[in-house]
Amino acid sequence: MDSIFLLIFAGFVIGTFGTLIGAGGGFILVPLLIVFYPKLSPQTTTAISIAVVAVNAISGSVAYVKSGRIDFKAGVVFALYTIPGSILGVLTVPYLPQKIFNLLFGILLLVLSVYLFYKNRTASQTLENLPVGKGLKYRRLTDKAGVLYEYSYNQRHGIFISILVGYLSPLLGIGGGIIHVPAMVHWLQFPVYIATATSHFILAVMATVSVVVNAINGTYNDPEIQKMIVWLAAGVVPGAQLGAYWSHRIKSHVIIKVLAGCLILVAVRILMKSLQVY
Repeated sequence: MDSIFLLIFAGFVIGTFGTLIGAGGGFILVPLLIVFYPKLSPQTTTAISIAVVAVNAISGSVAYVKSGRIDFKAGVVFALYTIPGSILGVLTVPYLPQKIFNLLFGILLLVLSVYLFYKNRTASQTLENLPVGKGLKYRRLTDKAGVLYEYSYNQRHGIFISILVGYLSPLLGIGGGIIHVPAMVHWLQFPVYIATATSHFILAVMATVSVVVNAINGTYNDPEIQKMIVWLAAGVVPGAQLGAYWSHRIKSHVIIKVLAGCLILVAVRILMKSLQVY
């Protein structure tokens, strides 16, 4: 994958697919780096991935802002709580023994993917069944297409998820949206389209913080690493715009099924790493 064209093409695929499901695209890039650049250290691999994820998330968020589907009230709170975790994740990558952790986490993702594949579609919240109670936040959003979304969610649960995602994202270089989106949809009861857009906004903040910490640590000092990121980013930016464009033109249950398939890919990658078969 030394060719500039292949790097740009890989970036375009990552940007399109990652933005489509609100996952950032690290689940695609990390396995590619493992296959084509096996000599890269785990720290460098995750640092490259999180930098590309940051570019993807920022580009995709711009498009999602135009669509009016980002829940900024929830997104800002959740994003702030990802920051401590993301800093800790970057700092622990070089020191944390990950073999057992990766094995357990890979199994967890496989279980989650099976759950998403076979779970019946979650009933949409309506005014008649909208959950109410202490600790729940009610939201009413109308997107640029005039579609009304009404839902409520437990903010404390969302904060807990965000702290966890903030830590795991730079640790594994997979972004975090691939965990955040299903959690927001099935646990917090966000509408799928709002969840994918809001997750992308959260990811933009979280990944940017991780990039800054990596930069301070000198992870990006190698000129070859810088070139790889630049060419991948050149494909990611237009890809993210395309992914955001198609996100509301595909049925929500299809997006969830695709997300489940992506979870399987991530789980396999993590299990392969833990078993050292790559």
